[in-house]
Amino acid sequence: MTEHAPVAHEEDLPQVLFVCVHNAGRSQMAAAFLEHLGTGRVRVRSAGSAPADAVNPAVVAAMAEVGIDIAANSPKVLTEDAVKASDVVITMGCGDACPFFPGKRYLDWVLPDPAGQGVEAVRPIRDRIRRHVEELLAELV
Repeated sequence: MTEHAPVAHEEDLPQVLFVCVHNAGRSQMAAAFLEHLGTGRVRVRSAGSAPADAVNPAVVAAMAEVGIDIAANSPKVLTEDAVKASDVVITMGCGDACPFFPGKRYLDWVLPDPAGQGVEAVRPIRDRIRRHVEELLAELV
């Protein structure tokens, strides 16, 4: 008889919400990295306090360079329900727009905004986000 690792139920997984103003750059990259690296061990959401119409094309290109396709992603509006459902809320320049609920863990990652930047300027932001996500994942699972 072989032993199998217990299967985690979705409701038991740590839930992380990434928030930035437009949900078109930093939060999209962070969510994509956590989904990619977390491989089903974490539930991931991203949202913006004032979502853009589309994900920043330079961000899409920078993520494609590391093998992660976010071309079909679209910015989503930040809701209280998304915050309530999350165990960890990570803000990236959303300031006071993010609702606060007791009992949630809040982190603020200070990162440059890739808005209006070319892919060359987005790469170092992408790489910093990946390091932050790797550290977060090590804490969560």
